[in-house]
Formats: sequence, C-alpha cells, structure tokens
Amino acid sequence: MRTLIQGGWVVGHDHRGHVLIPDGVVVLEGETILHVGRRFDGPVDETIDARGMLVSPGFVDTHVHFGHRALHRLFSDTGRPEFYGQPFLEVQIARQGRAVASGEAIDRASGMTRAERLDLEAEYTVAELLRNGITTFVEFGGRLEVQRALMAQVARLGIRGYLAGSVESGNWAFDADGSLYFDWDIPRGLRELDEAIAFIEEIDGAHEGRVRGILVPNKVETCSPEVLDRAIQVAKADGLPLAIHAGYNVHEFYYVVNRHRLTPIRFLESKGYLDLGPKLNLGHCNFIGENAVLGFSGSRDLKAIGDHHCSVSHCPVNLVRRARFLDSWPRYQEAGVNMTLGTDTYPRDMFAQMRAASYLGKLMSRDLFAATAAEVFTAATVGGAESLGRRDLGRLAAGAKADILLIDLQGAFRKVPLRDPIKFVVECGVGDDVDTAIVNGAVRLSKGAIHGLDTAALMARTQRLAEATWEALPDWDPLGRTADQMGPYSFPLIEQ
Repeated sequence: MRTLIQGGWVVGHDHRGHVLIPDGVVVLEGETILHVGRRFDGPVDETIDARGMLVSPGFVDTHVHFGHRALHRLFSDTGRPEFYGQPFLEVQIARQGRAVASGEAIDRASGMTRAERLDLEAEYTVAELLRNGITTFVEFGGRLEVQRALMAQVARLGIRGYLAGSVESGNWAFDADGSLYFDWDIPRGLRELDEAIAFIEEIDGAHEGRVRGILVPNKVETCSPEVLDRAIQVAKADGLPLAIHAGYNVHEFYYVVNRHRLTPIRFLESKGYLDLGPKLNLGHCNFIGENAVLGFSGSRDLKAIGDHHCSVSHCPVNLVRRARFLDSWPRYQEAGVNMTLGTDTYPRDMFAQMRAASYLGKLMSRDLFAATAAEVFTAATVGGAESLGRRDLGRLAAGAKADILLIDLQGAFRKVPLRDPIKFVVECGVGDDVDTAIVNGAVRLSKGAIHGLDTAALMARTQRLAEATWEALPDWDPLGRTADQMGPYSFPLIEQ
C-alpha cells in the first residue's frame, strides 16, 4: 500500500538536519517512508490531503512515568521545603507499613483491584502520549507489572514503547517521625536486574518491532555498585540503550558525593557508563557539579558528558514547576550533549515541553538567541531518536519509519498570522493541534480521535480513580495528611 501525504508544510530531513518544504509531499509504503520532497510522480494507492497542516515526524518522549499522576496534582504551589523541590519524595514514599496509592484503602475507595487500576493507568498513559503526538516513548522506572500493563496498551493503540523493569537496590524511606533516610536491600537490586534482562529478552521486537527493550537502573543513588557494574556490562554487550536518573536531586548529589567522593556523573564515568555515548539517557541531569546551587568545585561534569555526547532527558515543565532549572541549555549543547525532551509528569504534551525548554533556555542563559525553536524541535525528534540508537525515527526521510504527525495550522486566532510553522508549534502549539498520528505506517489517530478508544469513558474512569487516590491519601501519607491539607485549593471553597 503506497500513500501520498500532500502538505502543507513538510519537515523533511537531509541527513544533516531538518529542512522545511512548503507544499511538500511525503510518500510511505507500508511501514517505511519512500520519498520526501516537493513532488512525487509515481503511482500511489491513496492520497491524504494535509494542506493547511504541518507534516512532522512523530515526537520521541525520552522520560515518561506511568500513571494518572493524580498525586502530582497535590503539590503545585506547595510541598515540604526539606525535599528541595524533588517531586518523588513528596508523593512516592509511604510511611512505614504502608504502600503508596495501594492496599485496601484505595481498593475500597476506587472499587477496583490493583490489576484493574494498572490497566487503567497504562491505557491513560499511552492514550495521552498518542493524543499529544508522541509516537515513541521511554518508560523511566516502573516495575515489571507496570511494563506488562503498558505493553498491552502499546499493542492495542499502536504506539512505540521502550520498556524494561526498574532496578533498585534500595530506596529512600521515612521513619516513624516522617524523617528521610535510605534503606538498602542489595539482593533486591540483583534480583530485579536479572528480571529486567529476562523481560527484555522476552519482549524486544514484539508487535511489529514497536516494543523494544531498554535497561533502567533507576537512580544513581538507589543502585548498588554491583548492580551498576552488571547493568553496564549487559548494555555494552547487547547494544542496549540505558536510562538512569542522574544529577537530578540535591539529596542524590550529596549522598553520592559523601558515599563515593565523586559526583553522580563522575561516579557513573568510573563505571564506564559514559562510554555508551548518546545511548546513555541521563534523567534530568540538572544538578551537575557546575550548578551554582550546589556549591561544588572542580567537577567538570558537563565536559565529561559532552565529550562522550551522552543524552540528557530534559523535562522543563516538571523542573520549573518545582523551582528547579537546567543551567543552561546553550552550555549543555555547546559542550556536545545530545539534548532530548521528556514529559515526566503532566501534561504529557511535547508542545508544552518545547515551549518551556525554549523560554527557560533563554531566561537561564540570559540570551535571547538560546534554545531556539529549531533546537528544541530537534531535541523532541532527532535528539530522542539518537538516544535510542535509532536513525530511522524522529525524521522524515526515505528509509525512515513512517511515524508521522499532521499538525493543524488553521482555525484559531493563535494560529494566524502564520509564517514559520516550527516557531508556531513551539510558541503557540498545544497537543490538541495534532489532527492525525501515523505510527509504523498505520493511522492511529485521526481528526483528534484515537482509533478504538472511548476517550470520554477513559477520562471519566481516570477521574474516579484519582478521586479515590486523594480520598485514600491519609492511609499512607507519612504525615497522615488529607488531600486538602497536602494540596489546598487555590481559593477558599464555598460549599453552602
């Protein structure tokens, strides 16, 4: 089956970078792009009219966390200062003897079993990504049961997913007084790594090649040296990409420095991680030694990761929401870092991430020429693909996979006057502008509707589960808070 897409603007790729083709065409045959250019004179079986649209490569989200993110809705404009703005410490650690958002309390409140909740959250995650034009994603640290639930939805909704179970040898915990400490479990990490490797062997290449494996030793400080050593050996031997949270947290930075007398980046370097180059995905990587907030001298972290062209999954909306920042985009890019973008929490909207990355890049560097629309768009496409070792994703070129977006450029005041469609996407675009998403040559979303999905029903079920999660909060919150206490409403409620 040969299909011609008639633009509109087309974002082509000339093997040096993206190029813009006004009134261009893209021809796909099966799962592969056959031709990109101004015209095509050969026979086709079908024509898609994309005039008035931007024909774009699908976005690659390099930092996704599974779930409805209901708990993250509770700490906008609030939180515990002793966590230095780190989100997971706020909502992902339960008091002793309890589990986060699980157990009998949420079962009663939601009327769902744990398996049913996992399926719903997986469906919501994948649907939100696809609706916002993300055609490839990396799940960054969910347990194996999470990965299996996601895999079912990847198969059903037709997206690409890089999956593997999270590996940790311990984690942060709260004592009876709600104070933070670290709890080691070395055998757990080795066991989880074995399970993750077996899972990758089981699923890699499934569902027309849309499911691939990636190793995820979750965080530098939560993985023992033994786990880190084995993970990098497997990644190098099997050619796997690897993702790890590193340089992402004030607590993590000083914990690693105190334990190993090295910054998190230098510690990973000592283990051979930087040798992976772009296929090493460093989650956030904003708290490197050079960050003035840390008061650390002589690390040269940025030079180390830049010299190896390692990837950073930058999630700017999540950072700025919690009063954190990447300082700064131009320094990372000029050092040689492969910049990519992730959505992390909410919204899973790459348009919002590109805009935040561009604006914060200019602000933090005090340079109006920094973090241009072209640079952040490249990070959301080519940069993400490079981090996975994929030259066939994130670009529209002959031989690449047919992962294509049609982004509406008409029909709203914010869309006119239009001159440069890339600057429009970055400065004015929203996820709802995605009209059509094609993944692996198959149309998975058209006229904004995901094929085979009752979106209204999914959103209603997700809202009910979120309300049950908020209701169950006092059962496991370290301080026993209600949702209203943890995340007060912006203005007083008048209920009578």
